[in-house]
Amino acid sequence: MDRKISGFCQDEDSYWVANLECGHKQHVRHNPPLISRPWVNSELGRQEHLGTWLKCEICKDESHL
Repeated sequence: MDRKISGFCQDEDSYWVANLECGHKQHVRHNPPLISRPWVNSELGRQEHLGTWLKCEICKDESHL
């Protein structure tokens, strides 16, 4: 299910994690060529992506229960 990004934090390995409006979290790594998210590496880029949508796999899985 699509959820809006409400903020960002870093995990114990310093990878960026998106806080989603549903309360779940999702890693948002820049790992080319598999995942291209260069915006996650800058404060401005992260700020510009607040409110954008990500698929929340946890909410998706819970909806099938």
